[in-house]
Amino acid sequence: MKFDLNKSIELLERTPALLEALLSNLSPDWVMNNEGPDTWSPFDVVGHLIHGEKTDWITRANIILDQQGNRQFKPFDRFAQFDASQGKTMEQLLIEFRPLRAANIESLRAMNIDESKLILEGVHPEFGTVTLEQLLATWVVHDLAHIAQITRVMAHQYADEVGPWKAYIGLLHAK
Repeated sequence: MKFDLNKSIELLERTPALLEALLSNLSPDWVMNNEGPDTWSPFDVVGHLIHGEKTDWITRANIILDQQGNRQFKPFDRFAQFDASQGKTMEQLLIEFRPLRAANIESLRAMNIDESKLILEGVHPEFGTVTLEQLLATWVVHDLAHIAQITRVMAHQYADEVGPWKAYIGLLHAK
């Protein structure tokens, strides 16, 4: 599918409700467990999404649209959620995420992005030159990847309990 801003917003605005439906009021075994060392729990993923809402997508889109200076993005701390989420519950994270995403969708709509703006460029600290279209497409895929990650981590909690059916459940073979 070719990038389409309206179709992207369709997905981005659904993520908070989807996460709330999937993760609200679950026992800690479902939301706090991970797949082992150097992996994230669903709780960690939601914290990561919150950090992205605060510091990444709209901030970088504004840098690109501003077209001033060197348009260099600040590095994104992919692990900031570990400190920022300490002492919070999953319910608190879900409540925090919803208005952040809503405000970012509102900001995105207010940018009045057209084809001429989608080709504007910024500079990623690792990848170099990137376009606004690439940034926005990545935001969508980032959500989908983390939703898949959350469901995979949750499925892995019963990886042994499914017995021989594990052979037919590809999700249990992925990491």
